[in-house]
Amino acid sequence: MARPLRVEYEGAIYHATIRGNDRRNIFLDDRDRQRFLDRLADCVEAHDIRLYMFCLMSNHVHLMLETPAGNLSDFMHRLQTAYSVYFNRRHQRSGHLFQGRFGARVVRGDTYILRLSRYIHLNPVATRAARKLPVRERVDMLRKYRWSSYRSYIGRAARLGFVDYAPMLAMTSAETKAKRPGAYRKFVEAGIAETDRDLERIMKASPLAIGSEKFVEWVRGMHDKLSGRSQRPEDVTLRRRATKLRPQRVIEIVCSQLGADIEEVQQRRRGSLLRPIMAKMLCRYSALTQRQAGEFLNLSTGAAVSIQLKNLTAAVSSKRKIRKQLSEVEAAIRKAIDQAATDKACHVMM
Repeated sequence: MARPLRVEYEGAIYHATIRGNDRRNIFLDDRDRQRFLDRLADCVEAHDIRLYMFCLMSNHVHLMLETPAGNLSDFMHRLQTAYSVYFNRRHQRSGHLFQGRFGARVVRGDTYILRLSRYIHLNPVATRAARKLPVRERVDMLRKYRWSSYRSYIGRAARLGFVDYAPMLAMTSAETKAKRPGAYRKFVEAGIAETDRDLERIMKASPLAIGSEKFVEWVRGMHDKLSGRSQRPEDVTLRRRATKLRPQRVIEIVCSQLGADIEEVQQRRRGSLLRPIMAKMLCRYSALTQRQAGEFLNLSTGAAVSIQLKNLTAAVSSKRKIRKQLSEVEAAIRKAIDQAATDKACHVMM
């Protein structure tokens, strides 16, 4: 299996897969599946991953995610290790649960990303047994399948706090946000009757990348160029180098958006989400560790910050108002990042 590579850029989107050793099942019941999702949520938060979707099958898992910090290997290692320890302990077994290293293809281009999302979400009805069923039954099966992000994408289940839905839904042809889940549902379910043979061909052609022929060839060239090096291989990322904001700038933006000052944020208040939101933004957009973020927030340890972030994840899952507030804060920060990148480019040109 091809290894992901690391170069100096950040922000790649990946199709990552985890498979059971010798194709054995990695989930024996729903308790296992729920534990995997719990660990996935924890690891997404700890490693600042943007998870766009997931699909759990009996012996493998599909993830589509973005790595702003260029840390795919660390994230996947932590996820696999945490779940393996749980699974072996619960089922009184030993040895390797997963088939070696995870698989990872870097993806580029909105068209390919959207088509890949359909492929991932259609996995439950792409089995040999499911393919023998009438299309209507397969549609019904897909809409009822609990162990993927599809139901929450189309409004059949509550949205999950650790999944970022907006970017994928924005790629649909819907005219308004309210119509996007329906447009996405039609797009995905159209793939039940007519398989995307072209995407299957592209996926079979390269274990490294999904995208245009030129892009796939570029990734192959990068892989060949770096595969002989002695240093640890890491994550290929193909977007421009991420621009990080100074912590003071992030604090300024968050305080402005929340209508608070830093003193209020630093105070311990029961039920307040000021500190969790600030901690998340500092880790994500200033590249601080949880412990470093804690120093700005009067929290003495990284563990204390981790608790704050878990509280925020729970709130985002259940409260629409918090999701909107968080989205507005991130939009303001990203606008500042884009402006900083533009200013930097203008300075270089001068």
